Amino acid sequence: MRALRIPMALSLAFAIMLVSTGAQAGEQESSIARGGRLYDKFWTENKLSKPTDDHATYPNKGGKYGKEVSWRCKECHGWDYLGKDGAYATGGHATGIKGIQGSAGRDPVAIAAVLRDKTHSYTEAHLSERDVADLALFVSKGQIEMTKFVDYAAKKAKGDVVKGEQYYNTVCAGCHGMDGKKITNAEPLGAVQNPQEMMHKIMNGQAGESMPALRLFGPQVSADLVSYVLTLPRQ
Repeated sequence: MRALRIPMALSLAFAIMLVSTGAQAGEQESSIARGGRLYDKFWTENKLSKPTDDHATYPNKGGKYGKEVSWRCKECHGWDYLGKDGAYATGGHATGIKGIQGSAGRDPVAIAAVLRDKTHSYTEAHLSERDVADLALFVSKGQIEMTKFVDYAAKKAKGDVVKGEQYYNTVCAGCHGMDGKKITNAEPLGAVQNPQEMMHKIMNGQAGESMPALRLFGPQVSADLVSYVLTLPRQ
């Protein structure tokens, strides 16, 4: 049987198509991660002045988490994207507002329109068109089912501590230090003790910082990292 020979022009076109597809996929993941940082704290990510008033639809006005904090997507919808049905069901962060998981897989254009509606009230002074597109892409394609990777009752990640230590020592320790205390203008990493928050930030990066987003490594790597980080010194 003769070997099938593909003309050089077709081979080159196929190679270009693969590279182009890979580049597009990589760009989408970058946009999703940026959307995750905007979900955290949009004004820090964009180096803007923080809001000075309560968000109009934030229910706990004048409370501990009012003013600029009330403008953070995560403050109503949670680090786990479950809102009133997740970690923010009770406690100081509870608002009674539903999460965003119902919008997973939804058309990003439709999500973008919701971000501009009267309920959310994000104007171009808050979020540019690119910001809205990235945030909508995160909501549509960037969420993970946090309950698969976090034990809510134990407040632990469902990860491998040994693997997490290896990842941390080779990826994170250069900036954070072996003990998680190297960055002195923030609390030690071990003090965070919020696995859902850690999962979100490891996957998407820290708003306004050069911290790498490990989204492409998959959520299990993030869960392994969180399992180890939770063992670091709290003080």
